[in-house]
Amino acid sequence: MKVSFENPDKINGLMTLVVEEADYKNEVEKTLKDYRKKANVPGFRPGQAPMGMIKRQFGASVKMEAINKLVGQEIYKYVQDNNIQMLGEPLPSEKQEPADLEKDTTFTFMFDIAVAPEFKVTLNGRDKVDYYNIKVDDKILDQQVEMYAQRAGSYEKGEKYEENDLLKGDIRELDENGNTKEGGITVEGAILMPSYIKVEEQKNLFNDAKVGDVITFNPKKAYPENDTEVSSLLKIEREAVADLESDFSFQITEIQRFKKHEVNEELFKQVFGEDTDVKDEAAFRAKIAEGLQEQLVNDSDYKFILDVREHCEKKVGELTFPDALLKRIMLANNKDKGEEFVEKNYEQSIKELTWHLIKEQLIKAQDIKVNDEDIKETAKEAARAQFAQYGMTNIPEEYIENYANEILKKGDSVDALVDRSIDRKLATALKSAVKLNEKEISVEDFNKMMQE
Repeated sequence: MKVSFENPDKINGLMTLVVEEADYKNEVEKTLKDYRKKANVPGFRPGQAPMGMIKRQFGASVKMEAINKLVGQEIYKYVQDNNIQMLGEPLPSEKQEPADLEKDTTFTFMFDIAVAPEFKVTLNGRDKVDYYNIKVDDKILDQQVEMYAQRAGSYEKGEKYEENDLLKGDIRELDENGNTKEGGITVEGAILMPSYIKVEEQKNLFNDAKVGDVITFNPKKAYPENDTEVSSLLKIEREAVADLESDFSFQITEIQRFKKHEVNEELFKQVFGEDTDVKDEAAFRAKIAEGLQEQLVNDSDYKFILDVREHCEKKVGELTFPDALLKRIMLANNKDKGEEFVEKNYEQSIKELTWHLIKEQLIKAQDIKVNDEDIKETAKEAARAQFAQYGMTNIPEEYIENYANEILKKGDSVDALVDRSIDRKLATALKSAVKLNEKEISVEDFNKMMQE
């Protein structure tokens, strides 16, 4: 087989492959012999059908399959052997001429190859990049302590209604005279939180209410713009709320008041486990700060990689890509979405492609490699972060391990974990390679910055 590659402008490549009969003949004959052994042709014993019949029936398709397989192998072998940085998949060239598979023995195939633009990016101590050290201040610690106290809190019974109390009781629809309506809506054991009522006039009806009191209110007036709330309270279809005008009685059978947990040793054990050495609030806050700081380093590193990206993109400048060819490739990969989709998303895809090419050079320069253990550790980090969102910090390592294994079983998660593992190692390496412009910032200000 003869393979040639033209790339005059360095980004639009044309690969030509000349396939001769000798390149595929043996493979075709071997496949046809296998077909003959397995063929079940009427009038012939298995494996005894004439080869001519097998060739007439399967020859063209076997030949096509063998040639396509051979061409595909040779394209990627040539690309690899000649260090061509191919973007996307090769596309049949518009210069390709039709071929007759049945009559021809020599075939010429032409493919358009998109080639990455040549550039070089390096980072060293002369490159200055921002690095944000996120500080755990008293405000964020107060929020965390409050969160743990709230999550460990419980309901206790009250005698008189106070703001944010939860009321349980029986609801009954009333007629025009204020009596219980015969055949009307009745809900026993209904749950109501007056503090969520939007209309002050209706909300104030529950002020200082006690167990056993009967309150007359109008659900439709209480929630004038929330039919879903009314239907949920009265256990009726949402559509039925539109015509509802009745007043209802609410007889209070129970008042429940939420009480957050005291910040004491019992709470410390709930958060950090029975064996914790945390004995007072100062140590509790210090332990929370320690855990937060570990999480915040990940946030700092993520922002650092974003700033490295911006810094490198400025150094590299605008690259020239084979736009027409890349749009053809993009369209081939999104046939169901059409040219409008390609035009709308092409600019952003080029931005991401540019960063991908830059990142490849940085990874190579820093000799970044990830293995199964790195990916497993990243999965465990993701598991810890997931539990931390719910205030669960004392999860046994065995449980973390099992959760990480479940994440790894999801095929669509693995690629993201590999990328995250690479980013973690790359951030560590680049923090030593460049000059860090370190800045101290609060959690609140950091989050605002990231939202912007």
